[in-house]
Amino acid sequence: MTFCGQALPEVAAPDLIVVPARFGSQRLPGKPLIPIAGQTLLARVVAIAREGARRAGNVDVVVATDDRRIRDHAHSLGCDAVMTDPAIASGSGRAWAAARSRRDAPPIVVNLQGDAPFVQPATIATLIAALRASSCGVATPVIQLAWPALDALRAHKAVSPFSGTTCTRRPDGRALWFSKAIIPAIRDEAQVRERDLLSPVFRHIGLYAYTFAALQRFEATTPTCYERLEGLEQLRFLEAGDDILTVAADPSPHSMSGIDTAADVAMAERLITEHGEPRLSWI
Repeated sequence: MTFCGQALPEVAAPDLIVVPARFGSQRLPGKPLIPIAGQTLLARVVAIAREGARRAGNVDVVVATDDRRIRDHAHSLGCDAVMTDPAIASGSGRAWAAARSRRDAPPIVVNLQGDAPFVQPATIATLIAALRASSCGVATPVIQLAWPALDALRAHKAVSPFSGTTCTRRPDGRALWFSKAIIPAIRDEAQVRERDLLSPVFRHIGLYAYTFAALQRFEATTPTCYERLEGLEQLRFLEAGDDILTVAADPSPHSMSGIDTAADVAMAERLITEHGEPRLSWI
């Protein structure tokens, strides 16, 4: 591009944070519009996305939904929103639909689930920065568990075995595997506990940053064997031989899985009562 005969620097298209927000949850219909401690779930996640975008720089935010009520609420928050096909079954599929609708293809697409009100904006910004500097097509955060957190995860899995995902990774951060089982198994655990402050178990946070090309490849392929068995989309990349960069994140006192039930709403409100509003820690 030139102006008055002078070459102007090319401005890269902004990256994009997509907040997939479906109305039709079977267990909690209309959950993006449900209030949590005085703010809707969607308002909380949009605030996280905006702060993460501000910290990363050159990032847009859009809500991808299947319902006009959610679209209108996003607009009332001052956030862009796009209508996507109600038949899309996954957050990654809705993120891909939103990314394809942009005039300029975003180099990086972040899938920030609309039921995750406690993701740290710093984690989003770190994830984007890591993927910008990496040759990998996907980046996702993990938290190394302290021993009490590992004990709590084990107790939780005794009741809900498919709740919570763990990860093993190479020294350079590239993922070896993800599983709904707790991996790795720990031989001579008592000695390892005495020796190491943290356990060797990493808990996966369901937040993804993809290059546009990687997300396009993912959506063009069918689910793979272990993906179907574990119920984990990211295994499609590993089974295809693609690398996933895992980025270490700090644990949060508000840590919990996504909002799926009325009990989850109550738990989220209890965490806010006990630990304060999450955004107060963003400053």
